[in-house]
Amino acid sequence: MGASKSEFFSDNQNELATLFKALSHPARVAIIGYLLKVDTCICGDIVNELPLAQPTVSQHLRELKNAGIIKGTIEGTAICYCINSDVLKKLEAYFSGISTQLKNKCC
Repeated sequence: MGASKSEFFSDNQNELATLFKALSHPARVAIIGYLLKVDTCICGDIVNELPLAQPTVSQHLRELKNAGIIKGTIEGTAICYCINSDVLKKLEAYFSGISTQLKNKCC
């Protein structure tokens, strides 16, 4: 979405679009799935889990972190990543709202 057009949409719509864009790659979806399974991990753990090189995993982690979907805390020389549950609650609320609207429609 062009920067000149985003001003015509609400903050919530722009935030959701940023989240969806960050989630629009299968490697990032796999990373989220892995983090949900293990709660927290470092980049090396994800590299061992996915068929991707460490720099590629790091790039995907950076995209997820920039969107706020994951958080990273420094532990020694590594960054420990986990899911940002506040963001998942926003996504859950969005899809719950869609589901409710669909159920209330007459077919």
